[in-house]
Amino acid sequence: MRQVRRRCSLLLPVVLLLLGAAAPPERPAVDTEPVVSTDRGPVRGRTHGAYNTFEGIPFAAPPIGPLRWRLPEPAARWEGVRDAGAPGARCVQLPPVGSGGPSGSEDCLYLNVTAPAGGRDASGRLRPVMVWFHGGGFVNGAGDLYRPDRLAERGGAVVVTVNYRLGVFGLFAHPELGGAPDFALADQRAALRWVRANAERFGADPRNVTLFGESAGALSVCAHLASPPSAGLFHKAIVQSGSCSTTMLPGTVLPGLGRYEPFVPERRTVEEGALAAARLGCGRSTGVLDCLRRRDSDTLATADLMQRFSLVSYGNGTLPLEPRRALEAGRFHRVPVMQGSNQDEMRIFVAQTLAAYPIGDEATYRARLELSFGAPAARAVEARYPVSAYPTPAVAWATLLSDASFICPALRDGAALARHVPTYEYRFSDRGAPNFTGLPEVPGLPYGASHGFELPYLFTMAPLSAPQEQLADRMTGYWTGFARTGVPTAPGAPEWPRHRSAASVLSLAPGAGGIRTVDARAEHHCALWDAQWPGVTTSG
Repeated sequence: MRQVRRRCSLLLPVVLLLLGAAAPPERPAVDTEPVVSTDRGPVRGRTHGAYNTFEGIPFAAPPIGPLRWRLPEPAARWEGVRDAGAPGARCVQLPPVGSGGPSGSEDCLYLNVTAPAGGRDASGRLRPVMVWFHGGGFVNGAGDLYRPDRLAERGGAVVVTVNYRLGVFGLFAHPELGGAPDFALADQRAALRWVRANAERFGADPRNVTLFGESAGALSVCAHLASPPSAGLFHKAIVQSGSCSTTMLPGTVLPGLGRYEPFVPERRTVEEGALAAARLGCGRSTGVLDCLRRRDSDTLATADLMQRFSLVSYGNGTLPLEPRRALEAGRFHRVPVMQGSNQDEMRIFVAQTLAAYPIGDEATYRARLELSFGAPAARAVEARYPVSAYPTPAVAWATLLSDASFICPALRDGAALARHVPTYEYRFSDRGAPNFTGLPEVPGLPYGASHGFELPYLFTMAPLSAPQEQLADRMTGYWTGFARTGVPTAPGAPEWPRHRSAASVLSLAPGAGGIRTVDARAEHHCALWDAQWPGVTTSG
């Protein structure tokens, strides 16, 4: 179990803090800056011409001292106008690439609003709201890393980016807590309640709220789809590279590591919490939480504890069922869903392991197949992914992992969703997407359309070529069109068909003919991977 949890240090958090753009520098307020009265008090933002920003708005009381490991409480009211010209503190988190100590603060429940200037649209209608949950494997990341000016200025949406508690502060469990309250999800719900109370003040419609997120943020969106307490807080959902069925088979990222699943039974997390408390000197029969609350954040924010508590618990009031099972059973909120994956999701993760565990020849490739799948299944996998069909053995390995871990699980979820709600699926396919992570390219394994590489097409994060800018405009139109009406439409862009089968997936790439429908199930050998999860619904 420990190895499975520690895999999170390799999985989603390893690079995702680098997948955000640096926050813009704070600008001093002037008399002409916009002021909006929220339900807790007025805030003064900053104007940027076509859009305004309001940053560092508290949506809940600081979860510090006796409020650590408690459900979020309302933020205090303030007198006078609060300056909202800079983001609030980021939540306590690990560094993005495993070096250095923790950073951030427990006083971190802040959100940021980016809104088109002038409030309502030209027709006097309230604008759609898009609420962004960041990625980072539930151990790092922050809302202010993502600059949504494109979505606001070109797409006409009001965008809210949210901080939420991470790691041991956000997903801890213990018998004295009555189980695993999933505080990270509770923080996100508190932000959604803030949106419901305040959206109209920013020119947005509280009855037209779209959740969207990538990686751990996408897993969060999936969780809210299956969470009874989230009912009525949102009206559409976009899931980017983190479906309810995301998983990794044993030994696929590193030899010797067990299967990874981001959602785990509550009892496992509670057992881990009791063991962790004992190791921290709080293994008593009563008063464990009081003891733990006396420990400072640096004592708790170790790599071991942050990663150990980076999995979302189910079998509780927040998530009665494992989310993928909830989708299969039709027990989820009836809202339109848009979801997808990137064509080369796993390349960036595999690349970080090649120095220690190279996959440089066919013999090594075959050995890794047998280690992960066993000899009989390995032969079937190799028949679909022969080394001869790829530039290098490492590319072959990363390709099959992308299909098995992200693309085909998302297609299975799409089929389950489409039985009940309008569902639209995509594959981001630009293998020339900019590498904005700061990680060096690895010989023999170009990053291509890797995990997170669609983000600069929605947020201001990295320079794009002219064809990529056109794709970004199309994607912005699709995303905001879906937020506005529940149908992803963009001016001048090809029609995005509703899910009828896996052949209706929209492939997103730049250039003439780059946006087209594909039979993703066939291209990614999903019949093979469906067999690894017997009893689940196939992808059409």
